Amino acid sequence: MTAKETTRQRPFKDCIPEEALEHVRAAHKEMRQGFQTLFPPGFLEQRNRARKEMLLAFRSLIDAALERIEEHE
Repeated sequence: MTAKETTRQRPFKDCIPEEALEHVRAAHKEMRQGFQTLFPPGFLEQRNRARKEMLLAFRSLIDAALERIEEHE
């Protein structure tokens, strides 16, 4: 990871102690594992497909808006 990427990901690095960040990372990992055991695998797969479809829908809206802008130029 480059220094620029690290700065973008941790804008308050001097304000938050490293120990607190490690705790947040561990809690995040445990929470994800908890969700994976709570929901059936089919649910998580469907959620990911639905997320992808929503992103593709937004992409089509953006593409259409860009086309309208280009037509007016």
